[in-house]
Amino acid sequence: MELSPIEEIKSRLDIVEVIGSYLNLKKMGSNYVALCPFHSEKKPSFFVSPRLQIFKCFGCGLSGDIFKFVMLIEGVEFGDALRILAQRAGIELKKMKPEWKTERKRMTEICELATRFFEKQLEGKTGKEVVEYLLKRKISQESIKKWRIGWAPQKKDALLKFLSEKGYKKEEVRKAGLAFQKENGEEIDFFRGRIVFPIFDLNSQVIGFAGRIFKTEEGPKYLNSPNTILYDKSKVLYGLDKARLEIRKKDFTILVEGYTDTILAHQEGFENTVSASGTALTPYQLNILKRYSQKIYFVFDADLAGELATKRGIDLAQLKGFEIKVVLLPEGMDPADLLAKNPETFKISIEKALSILEFYFQTAFSRFDKKTIEGKKAISQFLLPVIKRIQNEIEKSHWLSVLAKELKAREEDLRHELEKIKTEEEKLGLEEEEISNLPQKSRQELLQERLLFLILKSPEKIEFLDDLSFFDQEFQEIFSKLKENPAKEIKDLSPQAQEIYNENLLKSEIEEIEEEKILPEIKFCLREIKVSRIKTELSQISQEIREAEEEKNFEKAKDLIEKFNQLSKKLNQV
Repeated sequence: MELSPIEEIKSRLDIVEVIGSYLNLKKMGSNYVALCPFHSEKKPSFFVSPRLQIFKCFGCGLSGDIFKFVMLIEGVEFGDALRILAQRAGIELKKMKPEWKTERKRMTEICELATRFFEKQLEGKTGKEVVEYLLKRKISQESIKKWRIGWAPQKKDALLKFLSEKGYKKEEVRKAGLAFQKENGEEIDFFRGRIVFPIFDLNSQVIGFAGRIFKTEEGPKYLNSPNTILYDKSKVLYGLDKARLEIRKKDFTILVEGYTDTILAHQEGFENTVSASGTALTPYQLNILKRYSQKIYFVFDADLAGELATKRGIDLAQLKGFEIKVVLLPEGMDPADLLAKNPETFKISIEKALSILEFYFQTAFSRFDKKTIEGKKAISQFLLPVIKRIQNEIEKSHWLSVLAKELKAREEDLRHELEKIKTEEEKLGLEEEEISNLPQKSRQELLQERLLFLILKSPEKIEFLDDLSFFDQEFQEIFSKLKENPAKEIKDLSPQAQEIYNENLLKSEIEEIEEEKILPEIKFCLREIKVSRIKTELSQISQEIREAEEEKNFEKAKDLIEKFNQLSKKLNQV
């Protein structure tokens, strides 16, 4: 029997390997654990089971298989998740069902074709000048191909015509961020006369572009694609698709400012380098980086180094508990220049990186005179907000002590000033990128899940479940199977029941409970489930009695009242 694409993908891909390419998983017993990527937490509650091939976060409640994980982490629909995983598994989807071919899929096709178009333009006269320019900047031919750099010709609608010939509508090209409509209705290419840097998602698929001016001073130096259903620059890190494995391996991220900085860093062996894709570092980008490592090395142009204290991204990273270092480059050099001329000096600069507090202290005491009252005040105003953002209280006390010693001030006075500072979460408008509007489970569902967990911890106690009629259909199915063979792992359930069973089986492997507490809790859950179910039925019958009386159907009302009384007696007996 031929496997379906879904079954074949699941047979070829291991969920630990797939999720491990997105998150920093750590082995815990027979399972794996990580900080949940879907909500903010400090203690890991996200578990992956290689045996059950599922994930479950016991913090926010999200769970599922590899398809569900990819849909959530990539923010895509099922058809796109299928395509991503099929490509990873080396499976060719011969014919996608129409409902699987989404708008996102069309946009991805357009971006890929546009990339090929821009690459092809390098063969023309101006394109060859672009290549010469890139080579002069020390970007190698290999890097040009690897990063798929191209050239957008000056002609106003060259790309539009190319994509139209491929069967794509102008409206679709606009939606992909590659064209716009002028007030007079004329359609124009978004990128014209620019060197084009494709921007990739984590699967190295092109989702957007950045264009650098060439042979002209018109317009901004860099122009990024507008936000589309594929691309949001506040949620993308340039180069992360190529850097994430190296980040995990080296356990730190090198963060630079520009596209050429990133490319040259990779070219010279610093493959754990990314940039913030033309935007200030955002909470969302930091959440992504935290999946791979909690250490960031910030590398900025030398002329900007003294202004790092004002950079919101560093403040946000500190608030999120990152271990931060600042890489100081030789004066007058930016990362790209230094990497092109002397990569060994860049390496030494990385090795000599300062901790964020060392850098701030060095900056503050070089700017202000600690011997004067005004200088002491300025230094404390500069450094106390930084110290307040430290998450670890021991580290915070250490730096307060250092500051007090340097200023010859009392530590208690500095602590008093520290308390006056407005919390940085309010000041910075820190917002956590979390999955909201999660479906809330009813008390009845929670009780049934807890009961299943308890039975899985002590299978022989299934005998106490005498009447399954009080349970929802999925739980009736599970408990019925467990009654047949309490020790056997169930595999032949309906999809929804199997999902419930697997999640609670995983929970039973992770969560401990004292044996003597199991039976009393089982009895409590059973009673509460029965009481809840009977009360729900009584409420429904009460409504039906009122309706029957309003309709003057007294015979029906009499029967309903009798049923109500019988249920009331049953409730008293529970």
